[in-house]
Amino acid sequence: MNDRTIRTIRTFATLLVCAAVVACSGRPANEIRIPRGAGGVGFLPLLVMEKYRLIEKHAAEAGIRNLTVRWVDLGGPSVVNDALLSGAADYAAAGPPAMLTLWDRTRGSIGVAGVAAMTSLPMYLNTHAPHLRTVDDLRESDKIAVTAIKVSIPAIVMQMYAAAKYGAADATRFDRYTVSMTHPDAVVALLSGATGISAHFASPPFHQRERRDPKIRTIMTSDEVMGGSTTFTMLSTTRKFREENPEIYQAVLRALEEANARIATDTRDAAQLLLASTPDSGFSLDETVAMLTDPAVKFTTTPENVGKYAAFMHQIGSIKERPGSWKDVFFPDIHPAPGN
Repeated sequence: MNDRTIRTIRTFATLLVCAAVVACSGRPANEIRIPRGAGGVGFLPLLVMEKYRLIEKHAAEAGIRNLTVRWVDLGGPSVVNDALLSGAADYAAAGPPAMLTLWDRTRGSIGVAGVAAMTSLPMYLNTHAPHLRTVDDLRESDKIAVTAIKVSIPAIVMQMYAAAKYGAADATRFDRYTVSMTHPDAVVALLSGATGISAHFASPPFHQRERRDPKIRTIMTSDEVMGGSTTFTMLSTTRKFREENPEIYQAVLRALEEANARIATDTRDAAQLLLASTPDSGFSLDETVAMLTDPAVKFTTTPENVGKYAAFMHQIGSIKERPGSWKDVFFPDIHPAPGN
C-alpha cells in the first residue's frame, strides 16, 4: 500500500469520525464540544479542566448553570482542524501551525483564531538509525513519524531548518520523509524497529519514554530551530462561536487559566492525571512530577514565537496572508499578555 493510498484512507476515516461526532451530538444549545488533543504533557490542561469541571464552574459563575461540556477523542492537528471546520467540535486543541492554517483559510468566512496558548515546550526528533546524525543524513528509505504532515509543529520546524540551510525554495526538502502517526503508535513503531519508522518527532512524555531505550538518540529539538521557548499547544475557535456565546467563551478562557494555575500549585495531582492518560509510559509518579517541573516545560496562556511561525509559513506560501503581529491571529481577550 503506497503513501498516497494510506493518506486517502486516513482522510476518509477522519471524515467518518467527524460525521459520527456530529450525528451523535445534535449540538444542543447548552452543549460545547472540545477535542482532548493528541495526548501528552501539552494537553494536560484539558485533562485538568475536564476532571474538575472548570468550564462548567466558570459558566455557572456567569449565570449559565446547565452547560454540558463534551470531551471528544480526536487526535492529531489535521483531524482536529477538520472537526472544527465541519462543526463536529467548537474548539480545536493543536499547535500554532495548524491554527495559522485555519486562520488563513477562514478569514473571509467563519474566522478561526486563537483563544490562548496552553503550553510551551520543546519537541525532540528521536532516532535509532545509526546513519542519522542530523536530518541532512536522511535516506529514501527513512520515515519520520509526525502527528500530521505539512501542518504539524515538526513538519514546519523541519521546513524552517531546511530553508535556513538550503534556501527558501528548498523548504519542503524533508516533507517526503514524513508520515502521519499518533504519538503512542509512533513510540511503538520506533522502539520496535520493524515498521520502517526510523525517527519520531516526539513531545513529552513520549520523548522520555523513547530515550529510556539506549538505542534512541535525539538529533534535533524544536527550541533549537525556533531560537527559544515556543508555544506547543493552544486553543482556537471560530469568530461565530465567540460572538454567539460570549459568556461560554470567557468561561473556557478562565477555566484554562485556572487549570494552568492548578498544575503549578498541585503538580503531583496533575502528574497523576497525566499518568492515567498514558498508562503505558512506564514512569513513576516522581518521574512524572520531575517532567512537569522541567524549566523547559511551561503551562502558560501567553503565546510564544507564534509570530515566527506565521512569518515563515507566509514566506514559503503555506499561508497567503501574513499577520502584522501575533495579536492578529488571536482574539482580543488575550492581547494584554506579553506574547510574540
